[in-house]
Amino acid sequence: MAKRNGSARESFWKLFSFLKPYKLSLFLSLISAFLSVVFSLFLPILLGKAVDKIAGKGAVDFLGLGQILRIMLLVLLLAVGFQWLMNQLNTYLTFHVIEDIRKKAFSHIQAAPLSSIDAKEPGELLSRLTTDIEQISQGLFVLLNQFLQAVFSILETAFFLFLLEWRIALILLALTPLSFFIAKFISKRSYLYFQNQSKSRGEIAAFSTEAIGNVKLLKAFMQEAPKESLYQEKNERLSQYSMQANFYSSLVNPFTRFLNALGYALVGGIGALFCLRGSLSIGQLSSLLAYATQYAKPFNDITSVITEIQNALAAASRVFAFLEEEEMKQKTEERELQKPVEGNMELSGLYFSYTKNQKLIQDLSLSVKSGQNIAIVGPTGCGKTTLINLLMRFYEPNQGGIFLDGIPYDKLSDHSLRSAYGMVLQDSWLKSDTVLENIRYGSPEKSREEVIAASKRAGCHHFILQLQKGYDTPLPEDGGNLSQGQKQLLCIARVMLRDPAILILDEATSSIDTRTEEKVQRAFQEMLKGRTAFIVAHRLSTIQNADCILVMKDGNVIEKGSHDELLQENGFYKNLYESQFQGAET
Repeated sequence: MAKRNGSARESFWKLFSFLKPYKLSLFLSLISAFLSVVFSLFLPILLGKAVDKIAGKGAVDFLGLGQILRIMLLVLLLAVGFQWLMNQLNTYLTFHVIEDIRKKAFSHIQAAPLSSIDAKEPGELLSRLTTDIEQISQGLFVLLNQFLQAVFSILETAFFLFLLEWRIALILLALTPLSFFIAKFISKRSYLYFQNQSKSRGEIAAFSTEAIGNVKLLKAFMQEAPKESLYQEKNERLSQYSMQANFYSSLVNPFTRFLNALGYALVGGIGALFCLRGSLSIGQLSSLLAYATQYAKPFNDITSVITEIQNALAAASRVFAFLEEEEMKQKTEERELQKPVEGNMELSGLYFSYTKNQKLIQDLSLSVKSGQNIAIVGPTGCGKTTLINLLMRFYEPNQGGIFLDGIPYDKLSDHSLRSAYGMVLQDSWLKSDTVLENIRYGSPEKSREEVIAASKRAGCHHFILQLQKGYDTPLPEDGGNLSQGQKQLLCIARVMLRDPAILILDEATSSIDTRTEEKVQRAFQEMLKGRTAFIVAHRLSTIQNADCILVMKDGNVIEKGSHDELLQENGFYKNLYESQFQGAET
């Protein structure tokens, strides 16, 4: 349990570090909270003096009472004013700190290795970036607005109590350690359940995202009932963790309220005895009772918000765990590619595997001259897409190096490297924007005329004009009602507009019809002239004109050569080629 509580402290100090850029606002907030409490606590003293002015039979001091009431009004206005200022400053601090956390989280996603992002479920990651950060926001506001003010109130109330009657003050202070002990004992145990609650919430988000994103597949395979059952199981687990967390945290408030009521009774009883002895006036007793209530109130405030703070710290531990994951290695020396990029590639002794126990690419070496078209073929899982990931520097090789125009990859900036590439994947992606902006994605400087020209080359100009607003038609995320083939044509037009030095085509025409594919292939052939290209293909008929074909199996290049040369070798490629055409004939 101690270890869990330690992680809560760590999360607190990490969260506090985000307040450092706003030291002045934080300082003013603390001063405002301090003065607000001071003026609020000065009112009971004035109230006691007012009571003494009317306590004597037939001796009411109206002049003195009026003066005290005017002072009370002024003090009340000052307390309210500083309370308002504190609220404004805390709102400013909360929103800016949360904004900074969101910015850092999104920036970290861009800087994190793709392997780190791939290892997480999208829904779980989304939960950390939305739900967990929102929990931090609520907890931070409560911490600044109520918790710190409550601490000031406890300390200042104790000070005023000692000014009035030190013996009664000692009685109240004797109960304080017991309140803190109960709160600490319970909160240490509730933090574990809040962590489980936050984790379980992330699992439900991941499960929901997967189910919603694949709803057609669920219906096609009639998996609605099993999925609903599994969701119910996860939902019940979250409900159980939530109930346990809230049960433990809710125990604090009744215990502290009991101790506070006990303290109030002791002050009233002992204070009455002091009044009978003449060592305490009725007005002073009234002030002491008011302070006894005021001294109890902060403890109740603290215990009532401890649930939100614990929940926020549990959420913060998940967010900071993500933020502290290792980012891509910073290069000690960054170089830019010379323009125009020639496209000479050299792969030397590459070794790569996603996991240590499962080897994939081993000792791969390849030399590609500028303008050569390299086709990559092989059975599923042989490493074709992995090789593309290495070329795009989405993953770092475990061993060996890649050189572009003689410059090692690890010396090139990511921007300079990827600006030389244009990539069309089998899975198309469109953003929520107009058709024009989707094609211009990555090339914002291109004109409308250039976009139209690229669309004509890609074979999508005709169907774009048939849309409601043509190139200005807004598209929802992932293309909406566009067919898979139409979405892929837009992605092809996007790359053609970019006009890169090196092309990567990963089954770029797999989702379009044969007639359109012929048009696009002609456009690609025109575009491939003079450019280095890596073409991943399953249909071997589309890569017969490639300068070199790499045949991969189990992460290794087992055959290499032109289409005719590989057929003459009577090896693995020939078997693949003949099996495709025999299957087509059959």
